[in-house]
Amino acid sequence: MADKRDYYDVLGIKKDASEDEIKKAYRSLAKKYHPDVSSEQNAEAKFKEVQEAYDTLGDAEKRKQYDQYGHNGPFGQGGAGFGGFEGFGGFSDIFSSFFGGGGQQRRDPNGPLKGDDLEKRMIISFEEAVLGTKKTIKLETDQTCHVCGGHG
Repeated sequence: MADKRDYYDVLGIKKDASEDEIKKAYRSLAKKYHPDVSSEQNAEAKFKEVQEAYDTLGDAEKRKQYDQYGHNGPFGQGGAGFGGFEGFGGFSDIFSSFFGGGGQQRRDPNGPLKGDDLEKRMIISFEEAVLGTKKTIKLETDQTCHVCGGHG
């Protein structure tokens, strides 16, 4: 495997760049090299490289480890442990973050998956709404929870 470029060089930023500077550089380069937009021969490879750099530098903990260990960090050789491209949800994610879907955080790949929202209407007093309250509610669903087997 060829040596990887320094992630700061990939994004064209200084090592002391702020989170906003990192995000701004990433968005600019991602738009420039997006395979659906760019006519450059190696646009997809550059796009992946930019995405990999942002996945690491855009996460405070990964950035700290990268700054300390470089690509040969504690998660494996060659930087593969920094998340690389495999955590990317598809090209539509980049466009949604540019055009109306911004501000969303990436889901932890090891965390629980989100399910459908459940809604229950109930009447509470103004005082309960202002001061807060705890109430027990009963929800009926058509599906059994795979975690607890429907026992709660």
